[in-house]
Amino acid sequence: MTTNADEPLYWSAPRKIAVRFFLVFFLLYMFFNPNGVLPYSDILYELYIPAFHNLAVWLGNHILHLKNPITVFTNGSGDTTYDYVMLLLMFVTALVSTLIWTIADRRVRNYNRLFYWLTVVVRYYVAVTMVTYGFVKIIKLQFPYPDLNRLLEPIGDTSPMGLAWTYMGYSTGFNLFTGLGELACGLLLFFRRTATLGALLGLVVAGNIMAINYSFDVPVKLLSTMLTVMSMFLLFKDAVRLTNFFLLNKPAAPANLGPHKFKKRWANITAAVVKYALIFFVLAGNIENDVNAMSNYGTRMPKPPLYGIYQVQSFVRNRDTIPPLTTDSTRWNKLILAYTGGARVKMMNDSIKRYDWKIDTIKRTIVMFNYADTANKAYYTYTLPKKGELLMKGKDKADSVYIRMTQFDLKKFRLNSRGFNWINEYPYNR
Repeated sequence: MTTNADEPLYWSAPRKIAVRFFLVFFLLYMFFNPNGVLPYSDILYELYIPAFHNLAVWLGNHILHLKNPITVFTNGSGDTTYDYVMLLLMFVTALVSTLIWTIADRRVRNYNRLFYWLTVVVRYYVAVTMVTYGFVKIIKLQFPYPDLNRLLEPIGDTSPMGLAWTYMGYSTGFNLFTGLGELACGLLLFFRRTATLGALLGLVVAGNIMAINYSFDVPVKLLSTMLTVMSMFLLFKDAVRLTNFFLLNKPAAPANLGPHKFKKRWANITAAVVKYALIFFVLAGNIENDVNAMSNYGTRMPKPPLYGIYQVQSFVRNRDTIPPLTTDSTRWNKLILAYTGGARVKMMNDSIKRYDWKIDTIKRTIVMFNYADTANKAYYTYTLPKKGELLMKGKDKADSVYIRMTQFDLKKFRLNSRGFNWINEYPYNR
């Protein structure tokens, strides 16, 4: 393999130590968090990761002496105790490896070739991750519009993460803006000539994601931090040039963009084919997966039968009309049908009960039961006497129940009705 003649022949000791450390640390992180960078890498991940789950449990019990044993692994949260234990393991392993490597390889003059290929690997890891996150925002899967349950929930009852999801999900335009930023970052990082611009954009984008995750307690802090660190790492080789250009108002020398080519022509052709095949796989795979996911997730997910919020006008139990007392924890106040297969009932005392909801639109029957008590089911028939009115009649355990409800106009929510306005004579902050 040939190297670029403009690269320094002698490296300082700190620089060599840094490359040794980050080589081990980054590769370990990618091994434990493949993020679908290589085709079918997630399938391979499922084969080897159980052994490390057992290792983390052992470390937690016998080395770290954690108060509670590790029983939860990476899921929707990437900030589990397991993830922190594995991050500590990666860090310690990288430190020990760096020490051994430094002692064993004291006479090496530089790591130009090794550094080049490490930056290539890091570039592609950040690029694929950014492309993946970009598409789920552009197609609006990650942050769907606030659902009916969220619209009814007092803002004080939301979690910090729920508040962030509501903020992001409200605006399709903002999703498109942030998604295009992430997508542009990923695309720029795929190519050497635009990699520096991609890393700068990545530092801004990943830094913003990291700030949101830390500020709103979103459990993707470790990954967003790592993407930020990786973006900074990619800018390291241009640190002097960027400092001269942006801060010192000095001339910045041209970037060293020479590739490290193989001596054999067929090897260079193979590398180029693999590169563009990977880019195609990442772009096409994300588009296909996200478009297919539109029917199950996000704003475009199909709405269930009787979708809406229903205000209870009268509630009759065993022929007795139950008054709407705000202290009553058994009388319905609102019925919320936001998702297929599930319903929420808001009681008069503002408590929320969740139910499995099975509806037959042909027979016009409904079966409801609490997730924690599947043995006791309520059976109803329903009618729609006129537009916006729902009547349910049936049995809930030993009680006969008759409920008359009217559908709430969703446009009455200020969040739904306000919209965008070019002209605002006064601020509209409610």
